[in-house]
Amino acid sequence: MNTSTETREPEMGLTFEKVWAMFRESDRRMRELSEETDRKMRESREETDRVVQEVALQIKETDRQIKETDRQMKETDRQMKETDRKMKETDEQLGRLGNRFGELAEHLVAPNIVKKFNAIGFHFSDISTGLRKIILDESGVQKIAEFDILLENDDSIIGVEVKAKPSERDIGNHARRLEILRRHRDKKNDKRKIHGALAGAIMPDSVKKAAIEKGMYVITQSGDTVNIDVPEGFVPKTW
Repeated sequence: MNTSTETREPEMGLTFEKVWAMFRESDRRMRELSEETDRKMRESREETDRVVQEVALQIKETDRQIKETDRQMKETDRQMKETDRKMKETDEQLGRLGNRFGELAEHLVAPNIVKKFNAIGFHFSDISTGLRKIILDESGVQKIAEFDILLENDDSIIGVEVKAKPSERDIGNHARRLEILRRHRDKKNDKRKIHGALAGAIMPDSVKKAAIEKGMYVITQSGDTVNIDVPEGFVPKTW
């Protein structure tokens, strides 16, 4: 019986070469890991630096905007003060203009208005200018009625409001004055008819129309005199 003998090489244990190779491989991996860690840390620092720089820029821009806003607010405040100063000057000028226009009503408009009303049949004998009446109503409350011109005769009273350029608000204000005057005259048992008139150096068409619809006479400037506009069918309101 033939038998075959298998020849095997004896198994080798750890050798110096294998251990050295393992150390070198471990060292290589450690270096790679260290390099990867360093790379990630550099990238992280770079990203952190970038974010810090962006935040710093945003803070700087915000600070600039705050300073600009503060500058604009100071400029706005200065402009508001300047506007307030100009408005006060305008009010003073308007006050002076009002006084001068009141003088015009007294010295120029009033005599011409009397002539014009007398020409249409009123025949006023008494004219007053710059009137300021303080009247007590039933409850004792003071009511103030100011009339630029007041025309009177035995039958009628016409209260005239004189404006450089009347507005529709002036119509309502004048109507309230006439109501106050009516109550005042009733208390004195004065039964004369009270009418209203609105005079203007410049009379807008819309204001003229509104005044006529309210039953007021409309007085307009014409050269050195005035005209009373009495349209066909006009019926003056009696207060």
